[in-house]
Amino acid sequence: MPHRPNRLYLSSDALVANWRALARLSGAAACGAAVKADGYGLGAREVVARLLDAGCRDFFVANWAEAQAIADLIVGGDATIAVLHGVREADLPLPDLPGVRPVLSTPAQVARWRSVAPGGECDVMVDTGMNRLGVAPAEIAAGLLDGLTIDTLMSHLACADEPGHALNAVQRERFVALAGRTAARRLSLANSAGIALGADYHFDLTRPGLALYGGVPVAALAGAICPVATIAAEVLQCRTVRAGETVGYNATWTAPADTRVAIVNLGYADGYRRALSDRGCAFARDAALPVIGRVSMDLIALDISAADVREGDWVRFDDDPVHVAQVSGVSQYELLTGLGRRFARHWS
Repeated sequence: MPHRPNRLYLSSDALVANWRALARLSGAAACGAAVKADGYGLGAREVVARLLDAGCRDFFVANWAEAQAIADLIVGGDATIAVLHGVREADLPLPDLPGVRPVLSTPAQVARWRSVAPGGECDVMVDTGMNRLGVAPAEIAAGLLDGLTIDTLMSHLACADEPGHALNAVQRERFVALAGRTAARRLSLANSAGIALGADYHFDLTRPGLALYGGVPVAALAGAICPVATIAAEVLQCRTVRAGETVGYNATWTAPADTRVAIVNLGYADGYRRALSDRGCAFARDAALPVIGRVSMDLIALDISAADVREGDWVRFDDDPVHVAQVSGVSQYELLTGLGRRFARHWS
């Protein structure tokens, strides 16, 4: 296989430490893991394997294709996979995936599940105020879920990353009102940010996603979460750009003095966002190397005045999702899930 000129270094220790920290913060509630979008861009199979070893038993994916990609990892064990988008007509016939169950979110999905898997275990999403997926509390009161074998009744917080937002308490109160109204074995409301809202939001099962992968959605989790992914890329060329000359598309950066510049094998096609033009930063050992000019599809220019960087060297990029999100204006979720398939992924 040809040598790849950029890499994603992924820390197993950091991933597991993040899950364990979130599990501790979840108190008596079990702590699951959202591994949708290919493990938030890091590789779902690798993530699931490591979290299984750490003790995680509840995994969440978006659709049946994502479930099928990891289902063999839980065969013979007590772990389960919940498919958050439920059972669409297009999903039928469902693949035979032991340990995988749908999260039903509409009356049509409930009816479909009753017809294809009568008595089969499922989860149910209820809408408590996000107005996204979920059956209505009134539909539950009218008997929509009667007779279903429900493992987990869940809902999703719309504003958990704004701890003081009034909707958090409203959604919690609406969810609490459903306790005992169904046959559900467990209740689940909190995502990563929801865990930080405290024990009143934990119920029986928490469902962290972003924080597992090094993102910090709320200040209360700062210090408890470690970065997991670090981008590294190879220097293709070094050059001196004379004072007054420009670099890159649209000539957005002008050299204030003669400047040593490295051209690096990384771009927005790899997931290094164009929004980091003139804002991003790489490092050669401890020396900061600012991104200069426009990030293009496959290439980035760096100011290497502060370091002895040469063609063929490798540089690493800022691995703090919070900081990168702040300087780019791109959410931590998009930064992680947008990491492209061209990276050679190296798990420590």
